[in-house]
Amino acid sequence: MTWHQHERVALVRALTDAGPDAPTLCGDWRTRQLAAHIVLRENDPLVAAGTVVPALNGRSERAIEALASTATDNAGYTDLLTRVAAGPPRWSPMSWAGEGVDLLEFFVHTEDVRRGTGQVEPLELEPAHIAALWHRMVRGAPILYRRARVGVVLVVPGGPRRAVRRAPDDAGTVVIRGDVGELLLHAYGRGAAARVHVLGDPYDVEALAHTLPS
Repeated sequence: MTWHQHERVALVRALTDAGPDAPTLCGDWRTRQLAAHIVLRENDPLVAAGTVVPALNGRSERAIEALASTATDNAGYTDLLTRVAAGPPRWSPMSWAGEGVDLLEFFVHTEDVRRGTGQVEPLELEPAHIAALWHRMVRGAPILYRRARVGVVLVVPGGPRRAVRRAPDDAGTVVIRGDVGELLLHAYGRGAAARVHVLGDPYDVEALAHTLPS
């Protein structure tokens, strides 16, 4: 089993345990909306495009709400999670994107569900799993922090560190310390739920918080 397949199993387990109407870290979405998002992301290219193309966002939200409305009871929710577990059809580009697209997405969404009602203990991950998350995160971090008005260095205590954004002119650099999973949550805008320490000049720390709100 690849790591993104492992993350899909973990996501389905978290969604199952939470039930259809549990809160998540995805704004106003309940668990059934998050599950609907995953299914449509893998089965409807226009819905998937709505996450990055503002003109299609309204269509995507309507499609997610329509599918989520079929999962208000246990039977409907079980059917929806069966579709999440099945993964994308062979014709979908998501069927071959795999590790490069799904690994971080599913990890973050699993934590969106687990931490939707408050702080929980981080999952214990195998070293190889942590290494896979770190590898993908540092490749994507320059994009995730692209709007930051400061430099950004990610540091794992007792582990690796990586400068992922150079400080713009006349700006400082902040250091974000935490375990790999926690750093990943911060990079994806879940800083309020992430166990990280953001170190630097108070002005620079505030500038980062302004451009990447928790």
